[in-house]
Amino acid sequence: MAEVILDKLNKQYPNGFHAVHDLDLQIHDGEFLVLVGPSGCGKSTALRMVAGLEDITSGTLTIGERVVNGVHPKDRDIAFVFQNYALYPHMTVRQNIGFALKLRKTPSAEVDERVAEAAELLELTELLDRKPGQLSGGQRQRVAMGRAIVRRPQVFLMDEPLSNLDAKLRVQMRAEISRLQHDLGVTTVYVTHDQIEAMTMGHRVAVLDDGYLMQVDTPQNLYDHPDNLFVATFIGSPQMNLVLGTIDLSGSPQVVLGRHRLDLPPSLLEARPRVREMDGAEVVVGIRPESFGDAALVDDPGGANTIEATIELREGLGSEVVAHAAFDAPAPRVRTAQAEPGTTLSSASGVAIVARLDPRTEVEVDKVARFVVDVEKLHLFDPATPTGEAIRG
Repeated sequence: MAEVILDKLNKQYPNGFHAVHDLDLQIHDGEFLVLVGPSGCGKSTALRMVAGLEDITSGTLTIGERVVNGVHPKDRDIAFVFQNYALYPHMTVRQNIGFALKLRKTPSAEVDERVAEAAELLELTELLDRKPGQLSGGQRQRVAMGRAIVRRPQVFLMDEPLSNLDAKLRVQMRAEISRLQHDLGVTTVYVTHDQIEAMTMGHRVAVLDDGYLMQVDTPQNLYDHPDNLFVATFIGSPQMNLVLGTIDLSGSPQVVLGRHRLDLPPSLLEARPRVREMDGAEVVVGIRPESFGDAALVDDPGGANTIEATIELREGLGSEVVAHAAFDAPAPRVRTAQAEPGTTLSSASGVAIVARLDPRTEVEVDKVARFVVDVEKLHLFDPATPTGEAIRG
């Protein structure tokens, strides 16, 4: 096992394309770190630089206590699990798992012992004499894992290993890989574009966009305390709702959203003292879908901290109702995980918002509904900053 340190890693191709910018990451010994982001964000390129499959333009890569910038991939003591599994179709499961050990001229008895241990761990013992063509997708994925395990490397690298599986099997294999990594305690760097995979598997998650590291933290902290609008809208499903608002400190502190007003509670102001100096300033207000409630189902005689929106779509999911609505308020024109600068996520008649409601709700399509907002959980972002930074200090 080993610590992996990426110190200002850059990758720039001969045509001038800069895929990874000054990437700084410290991956702790035994940690499961997930690199996540949309297609083309640089996550797989970063992983391939760690593996030695891509040259490093500048910066320093350390595995264990050794700088490995110029070290050949086979000498880095890492194991790579590819997206397509890269199994040899003419070999049996036993031969596939033990192939790397045979290349190293490992004694046959030791090869047999390691292959048997890995097969038992991965529940492949009964399949050792089959060939890849006789296996399901999940079984092939486990064989690829077994080939990595028998090498007993310092670091596992995994590049979207579940992307070829169906939805049900992906859920199962997520749990299996997490259990396996916990049992083995091997430092693991895992790449995915799926934020649910990232949130459920990683000890920490690094969010990338256009080759830049947006934020690295525990899954819960990314969700509760996003550093910027990209992370706020990438992490969480359905995504965070964004509305352009104005701070009003003329009386009781509030944020104005079109014709609606929401209180800024003392707890929020204590966590974001800079807001007290922003009277009249524009902010982007973020509201998670679960921070809405159907006002008809709560004791809300005064109507405080409520908004009205026109329901455009109702999705009944049994345990909850997801309501898509048009909210008559200004839409921010900022970059998010779903939109480039200057574009907005709007419906035909207002800002498009999504609310996760109690299944007892009786909201109806084309009717105006009143939502109560949990103002303790409002997020505030500065639209004047390049990335829409969270307003905190």
